[in-house]
Amino acid sequence: MATVEKYIEGVGRRKRAIARVRLIPDGKGDFRINGKKLAEYTPQDVLRHTAMEALRAVTTGKEFSVSVQVSGGGITGQAEAIRLGSARALIVHDREHRGALKKAGFLKRDARVKERYKFGLKKARKSSQWSKR
Repeated sequence: MATVEKYIEGVGRRKRAIARVRLIPDGKGDFRINGKKLAEYTPQDVLRHTAMEALRAVTTGKEFSVSVQVSGGGITGQAEAIRLGSARALIVHDREHRGALKKAGFLKRDARVKERYKFGLKKARKSSQWSKR
């Protein structure tokens, strides 16, 4: 008989990055992104800290094993999407965490995305230099 793994899921987005975060309450503290360990996937300490911030704000980080499927965007956008997804999953797990996560600013979706190019211009806003003659 196959065992059913129970998990709590949250989705986070930032720029073009989308992260599906699954918290598994087993007490192992394993953190995997796209099948790789956190240290393998993000070599920078700052990005590892960003990805773990929401978990460390309300727990020690060892109560859950975390499994993340992330796609799109760059490494910074992915780390911030993971932070938002894990914060949303923690609220589903326990509503009491909402106040601390909201105060820390982890529940706010950063909606800034790259502006589209406009025809007749060189970039989104840059135009060619005006010449009088």
